Amino acid sequence: MNKSCYNSAMPQKREKRPYKSAVRQRQASDTRRRIIEAAGELLQREGYAGMTIEAIAQWAEVSAQSVYAIFKSKTGILIALLDQSMFGPDYEEVVQQALSASDPETRLRRAASVGRQIRSAQSAAFDLLRGAGVVAPELAKLERQRERLRYEKEESMITFLRDAGKLRPGLSHKTARDIFWMLTGGDVYRMLVRERGWSPQKYQDWLADTLVHSLLTPPKPSPVRTLAAKRDSS
Repeated sequence: MNKSCYNSAMPQKREKRPYKSAVRQRQASDTRRRIIEAAGELLQREGYAGMTIEAIAQWAEVSAQSVYAIFKSKTGILIALLDQSMFGPDYEEVVQQALSASDPETRLRRAASVGRQIRSAQSAAFDLLRGAGVVAPELAKLERQRERLRYEKEESMITFLRDAGKLRPGLSHKTARDIFWMLTGGDVYRMLVRERGWSPQKYQDWLADTLVHSLLTPPKPSPVRTLAAKRDSS
């Protein structure tokens, strides 16, 4: 038997169609978006108590099982709502500006802009959740989860400063990471902006200066300044 004829008679395997996977991904993304939008609408209309999984599913026109499969719990939905409000287009823009800087001081100063963006958005988002009746223990749990995530993400900044040879002498990687995490945290923003009445821009300027002075190798004094200082002391 002609081998080529035999091969042509064999059933051919169908090629996989990548577009099917893309369609499923778009459908999953659309389902997730509808659920988050439904949760946000219910939270504002009915409060936290009325934002039940069943109500969200009905509003989003999906099954309750789909909601559970994607978000696991109401806490998972609240996290998604926070992420949506905090990490939108404005956030992505300032992050890209920060990452585009190759100079350590410039990148660190731009990180202050990222911190301001996150803190302002987080403050507004938590105000919304409190107003909707989300209980204090649930809010505290959300905040702890956000802080753990922030601590993990911020390590790349300290690694960048260390690899550039600009990390302040005497600072270990962990200590520098802790300082960066503390200074860019919500407590500092709350105390200065909300309690002491600083403008967000004043907070950002202060944060940029403080990060630079706390984490970077101090600049070497210029010879002119050194000579002037010696004349003044004599």
